[in-house]
Amino acid sequence: MSDTYFQPVSGFDLPRFAGVATFMRLPHVALTEDRINEVDIGLIGVPWDSGTTNRSGPRHGPRQLRDMSTMIRAQNGASGVRPFELVNCADLGDVPPNPADIIETMERITSFYSIVKSAGIRPLTAGGDHLTSLPVLRALAKDGPLSMIHFDSHTDLFDSYFGGTRYTHGTPFRRAVEEGLLDPKKIVQIGIRGTTYDNEDRDFANAVGIRVIAIEEFHARGVSDVLEEAREIVGQTNTYVSYDIDFVDPTFAPGTGTPEIGGPNSYQAIQVVRELTGVQIVGADLVEVSPPFDQSGGTAYLGASIMFELLCVMAAETLK
Repeated sequence: MSDTYFQPVSGFDLPRFAGVATFMRLPHVALTEDRINEVDIGLIGVPWDSGTTNRSGPRHGPRQLRDMSTMIRAQNGASGVRPFELVNCADLGDVPPNPADIIETMERITSFYSIVKSAGIRPLTAGGDHLTSLPVLRALAKDGPLSMIHFDSHTDLFDSYFGGTRYTHGTPFRRAVEEGLLDPKKIVQIGIRGTTYDNEDRDFANAVGIRVIAIEEFHARGVSDVLEEAREIVGQTNTYVSYDIDFVDPTFAPGTGTPEIGGPNSYQAIQVVRELTGVQIVGADLVEVSPPFDQSGGTAYLGASIMFELLCVMAAETLK
């Protein structure tokens, strides 16, 4: 049972348009505060998109996600899970990036998450572009390689861009495998689609044993069957969940830098997370929400809803 201090502010007590916006109206707890050691799951923003290679904007994602997350209420309407009563959750603030220096920013992110890990907190991250996942994994995988369930329209397994740039939002999981942060035989990537430059990323996946489930297979088999296989691949190992909002069809999530048609609808977007029950999630992220491409906030609200579903699964597993 969580401490009452960590309960979100109710819309019955303060209108949702009022007050300081934090993730899901939770208390803000800085890493330097004494109460940091009481937090079980920490929601963290990484406002950074220096890994973006075309349409930038995810640096503004955490702020809009916080704003739209004020619509989240205390109980999951489908599962009945009340995560804020099961575990202590808090908004841990943002990792301060250096937008002019990719390497330094990754070091800042890894340092921040190393403190989070040392405090025994499982992080739920709002990006930021997908390169964000790499420095987070550098902190979380210090004790050994993790498994990963990855929802995306792209594999992010390319070696380099523009003749040798090795750190972009299209390369994080290639680097993570090379650095021993992820066990490639316990990685499953779901929803991959779109036009391609070549087969470099798929060839790498095949060579190291990464399971890639293309969108055609996803639609043919259905959510439950695909996620059953995903759960079998990671088993009871420590698992990271990475969710790129462009996994979702751009009809439902236009606010992203690299959209691909033919993806899941908004219901399937949360259904895949609900099927993660039983997975030992040590951390998760929701990345690539880009407010400049959807100023209405609809994409961010879907992103915040996905984060809530992830939080519910993570909170429920804490009790087992």
